[in-house]
Amino acid sequence: MSEPVNVADYLERAAETVDPQVWCFFEGGSGDEVSLRANTAAYSRWRLRPRMLVDVSAISLETTLLGTPISMPLGVAPFAMQRLLDPDGELATARAAAAAGTLMCVSTVTSSSHEEIAAASGASPRWLQLYVLRDRQRTLDHLAKAREGGYSALVLTVDIPLLGRRERDLRLGFRIPDDLPLPYVRGTVPTAAETMSEHFQTSPTLTWRDLEWVAAESGLPIVLKGILTREDALLAVEHGAAAVWVSNHGGRQLDGVAAGLDALPEVVEAVGGRCEVYVDGGVRRGTDVLKALALGARAAFAARAVASALAVDGERGVSRVLALLRDEIELGLGLLGCTSPAEVARSHIEPTVPYDPPA
Repeated sequence: MSEPVNVADYLERAAETVDPQVWCFFEGGSGDEVSLRANTAAYSRWRLRPRMLVDVSAISLETTLLGTPISMPLGVAPFAMQRLLDPDGELATARAAAAAGTLMCVSTVTSSSHEEIAAASGASPRWLQLYVLRDRQRTLDHLAKAREGGYSALVLTVDIPLLGRRERDLRLGFRIPDDLPLPYVRGTVPTAAETMSEHFQTSPTLTWRDLEWVAAESGLPIVLKGILTREDALLAVEHGAAAVWVSNHGGRQLDGVAAGLDALPEVVEAVGGRCEVYVDGGVRRGTDVLKALALGARAAFAARAVASALAVDGERGVSRVLALLRDEIELGLGLLGCTSPAEVARSHIEPTVPYDPPA
């Protein structure tokens, strides 16, 4: 069987390889999966506008996120329970991201400890994604662990006061295995197979006022993940967020919301350069990353692309999919007439149909 040559190949191979009762958790969305499909479809609604007769003999993909240098404007988005896909799980992903020179964001629902991930990552940059749980003390304990884990930013996910209804999981009977360690949301030795809703209870009382104690307890810059509107983007800036991460949680929370890319322009406009902006959801090609940059994102993040590669070929798969995407970004930059991510501008993109931003 030939090696996958793009993200779509990895996704197809993963669906054939992984037990459907497990893959449904990684592949599926909530409700009718309208927002899940919208994430990938959004990229086809924008077309690139290349400039010609530009010297592109020397191209650099390097950029910075919150001052941290990375090799390309694409990072690894957080996704949970990676040991369901590969025995090394997050450790394999961490090693591959480190080798690629890019940033990995580690999920609260990690199946490896922060100490293990730090050892696998070495000096490579890592951010911690945080869910504030109903059990506030468990969150405080987690933040204490994070301070010792070498993370350089805290990504607070704000779109999950309640867990979305993920019907693929219900239909196929997804359950978390008894022996899967989830050290920061339940005990390291689970006693019974559980559904997501049985073990994972986020706080429905989290408000903007809580950002103060989260920032104080972590001692880290705060990135707010899950912002989709200009109103919340403005509040994020007012409350001191270091960055805003435009995301609909991979189409896994409220179904029927905007795709990340579709929400990006209004968030960028609202922020007005006062903090960095990132986006995720539906990234399948290097040109998707270029479109995100052209619409004002500092970088894009991918999860399903990485999850599928991890499932197919472990650390080697993740290394290869990151290399494929890196090569696509580099080629796309050159063909666009740019030599760095910083040169990609709004003039390099236009909607395939007239774009009518929200009033």
